[in-house]
Amino acid sequence: MKRIRDKTLEQLENEVWGEPGYPSHLVITVHKLRKKPLEDFTIEDLRIVIGQSFSLEYLIPIAIEKLQVNILAEGDMYDGDLLNSVLSADPTYWQKNKKEWQLIVELVENKKHLLKSSAHSRQLLKRFESFLQIN
Repeated sequence: MKRIRDKTLEQLENEVWGEPGYPSHLVITVHKLRKKPLEDFTIEDLRIVIGQSFSLEYLIPIAIEKLQVNILAEGDMYDGDLLNSVLSADPTYWQKNKKEWQLIVELVENKKHLLKSSAHSRQLLKRFESFLQIN
């Protein structure tokens, strides 16, 4: 059996979306990323798809690993943009996945001093305060 990270989101979810029905950059990008093996996802790829709250059960664990290495992991936007996407993900996911929620809480609490050094610290800390209210 193949490992999960060798598979694409289409394979894992057994759902092919087909061609994008709307010609926006975001829609086209998300459709393409559904065909990309998870092991090849970049920080930016994670940020984009998590930011849309798609496929969180597969992507949040990968994002947590990346954030454990660098809490301010950066896609194409700004330092900490992956964390911002994770903290902004659908609250229903976090309510059903309390273990992962707790991991994020502990990670941010332990690395809060690094967040304060970010140019986007106010936004990240505000987002974290909202995140704490989920569970």
